[in-house]
Amino acid sequence: MTAVVDLGGLGFESGAHLLLRRALGPLSPGALLAVYGRDPALRVHLPAWCRGQGHRVEMPSRPGGPVAVVVRGSAVSDRWSGAVRSGSPHPGAVVERPPASWGLAARGALVEPGGPEPLFAFEERDHVWADIAPRLYAQAAARQWDPATAIPWDAECDLPAEVESAVVQVMTYLVENEQVALLVPARFIGGIHPHFREVVQLLAVQVADEARHMEVFTRRALLKSPQLGTSSAGGRESLFTLVKESDFSLASFLLSVLGEGSFVDLLAFLERHAPDPVTRSAARLALQDERRHVVFGVAHLARQAEADPGLHGRLRTAIERRHDVLADTAGLNEDVFDALVVLAAGAWTPEAVATGFARVRELQQAMDDGRRRRLERLGFPADEAAELSRLHTRNFM
Repeated sequence: MTAVVDLGGLGFESGAHLLLRRALGPLSPGALLAVYGRDPALRVHLPAWCRGQGHRVEMPSRPGGPVAVVVRGSAVSDRWSGAVRSGSPHPGAVVERPPASWGLAARGALVEPGGPEPLFAFEERDHVWADIAPRLYAQAAARQWDPATAIPWDAECDLPAEVESAVVQVMTYLVENEQVALLVPARFIGGIHPHFREVVQLLAVQVADEARHMEVFTRRALLKSPQLGTSSAGGRESLFTLVKESDFSLASFLLSVLGEGSFVDLLAFLERHAPDPVTRSAARLALQDERRHVVFGVAHLARQAEADPGLHGRLRTAIERRHDVLADTAGLNEDVFDALVVLAAGAWTPEAVATGFARVRELQQAMDDGRRRRLERLGFPADEAAELSRLHTRNFM
């Protein structure tokens, strides 16, 4: 029995191939499809299309009959001969080393042979992957917040001049560090094979997080002040060592595990001792984002440490090399340290200042404790973790 499709006045320049493909789809190879239509170009366009799709065409000439009869070919299209699926589309279903031919195809798509075979700097799973990446991305996407509405910008924020100056200085310091926390993942995104898309997505959200933090901290700094605070040469030198790091895992280690890990403690400190609702909200919201960044960094490196016995040596060398580069710098901006003391003191009595100073020292100890815990999580012995934490930059990040 011959199947029938009527194209009416529809030509190939207007989509006739869609109706033909739909009519041929359920037919078995060798089955016949009678094609009717009024478009005068059908007798030219139909055979050409069928040849490209692997079908044969018969052109009957009897009046009132079909324009052509198509004999269904054995394949929908020769161009899909040899096509393969680029793995599974499901989150976490990634191969160890995707072929270059999968390069820009969506994971799980049927990949037509030929086309570009782009090279990516990070094309092996263990170079970038963490099993928690899909879940972290879903969490990150769900927990995005709008700086315009999430922070009570119109809340009472009239502080003594010295306290406001301390807030401005700390905000300036945060902006500098968040700029680098944006630049580091941004430089790696384009080098990661798209097959590991959840990592690309997660890092893209991380970049967006840091951009938002920069906006919020800058806005808070300028809320009552016409200008930002100071930027130390040593602080910028410390941050520049992060920007220069070209190895993804080492950069993740120095930035996320050590630097942002310490920043989690700093933001918690600021939330606790913030002198106004705006500063408190900004610190709290940034804190929830930074925790996620640290979780990914630790999870990625813990996975890689299991697969690469030499990773610990590389991580150790990265810390020591950075320490040596920064040995002659002043470390943490003195203005930042003093500003943190002022915020933690809450008053200008000798007793309050002493308390504020002690609280900042406690913050530094908390940062050290946190770094040691994360280093031990990566498999470093406790004594080595303590030594490596001690070598971490005095600039916190």
